[in-house]
Amino acid sequence: MKLNALLDVAAVAHEAEDEVTVLVDLEAPAAPVDATRAPASLQIVLDRSGSMAGPPLAGAKAALVALIRRLEPTDNFGLVTFDDSAQVVVAAGPLTDKERAVRAVESVEAGGSTDLSAGYLRGLRELRRVASAGGTVLVVSDGHVNAGLRDADEFATVTAKAYADGVVTSTLGYGRGYDETLLAAIARAGNGNHVFADNPDAAGAAIAGEVDGLLNKVVQAASLIVTVEDPVALAHLYNDLPTRQISANQLMVELGDFFGAEGRRVLMKFRVPGMAALGPARIATLELAYVELPGLIEHVVSLPVSVNVVPGDEAAGRVPHPTVRSEALFQEAQESKRRASEAFERGDVGAGEALFDEARDRLREALPIAPAGLDRDIRAELDTVDAMGGMVHDLGTAYVAKLSRESHHQMNRKRGRAPRPGD
Repeated sequence: MKLNALLDVAAVAHEAEDEVTVLVDLEAPAAPVDATRAPASLQIVLDRSGSMAGPPLAGAKAALVALIRRLEPTDNFGLVTFDDSAQVVVAAGPLTDKERAVRAVESVEAGGSTDLSAGYLRGLRELRRVASAGGTVLVVSDGHVNAGLRDADEFATVTAKAYADGVVTSTLGYGRGYDETLLAAIARAGNGNHVFADNPDAAGAAIAGEVDGLLNKVVQAASLIVTVEDPVALAHLYNDLPTRQISANQLMVELGDFFGAEGRRVLMKFRVPGMAALGPARIATLELAYVELPGLIEHVVSLPVSVNVVPGDEAAGRVPHPTVRSEALFQEAQESKRRASEAFERGDVGAGEALFDEARDRLREALPIAPAGLDRDIRAELDTVDAMGGMVHDLGTAYVAKLSRESHHQMNRKRGRAPRPGD
């Protein structure tokens, strides 16, 4: 994998407290053309509660049948459904009899209430039974949980533990009635994707996209260890990624899996105290660790981050690097967008619209300084925020809350991601 870092300012003032923002660019290798793909392991956890009756469940089943057709007989696949309890519809294992699996999927019918935790925990057991190296769980749900585990933080603890054991958890929110806070928290802690699908066609496309990434995965379990030099401090991580404090001066940022040629951007701010000595000074070291597929080869790449300590009059005239500064403003807009989603979810239209205005202000500030390429991202994001703002009164706050949450996920947690094959 490629690892590069760009600083907003390369110089800091002598004996003066300062801040340095660092943009980290990551890029996975292209998928090898002639290599044999390692078997994938995918466990579906499908909501079959009463609200899924009719087109929603029919659309989900059609998407799962198409998924089964695409997998190889050596791939592990399993389907657990849930309403007020969990049911194993397709026992996890190699797809040696696809037609039998298809018939089992087509037999699923709508049931009662929504106990997502029962389905998820049963799905985890199924996946772990056949995939010692981990795999992916995709949760598909259209409703609010009304039985079993309901607290988002408690559920996130479960999915974080699963990720520590090698299981990625993604979520697909189906329709306009699901709990976006819960499903987004599950995906964040499980280092997977969170997608909103408003109708059966969108759900089918979302499930197909998730499988595209799974089948073209070239890197798994990537993490970025940030080691700061005393007394420098990591002041802020802009991306809403799972983190773990390793020691007083070390933080691990979980990046998850990468598909072929995928790129990501991670943005962080360091607080730099007054430096007594002039000249070059290291403020941090970035260490990228990952497992390369299909050979399960472990890699570690290190990159020092240094600044130049100069007299105050030299530092006074510095201009922040436009790429890093515009990316910081872009990510501040994402935070406003996430908070807008929360406001719309609780029905506070005024607060949500004000936060959309705040996001627009950040993006408009970034546009004049953005370099070629990034300016297109910013214009597209302005169009997205404007479009969502126009939907509030026509389509309702519940719809916009979900759309905004999904958009935040893509532009913040998966920032820089290249299109998946087939996108």
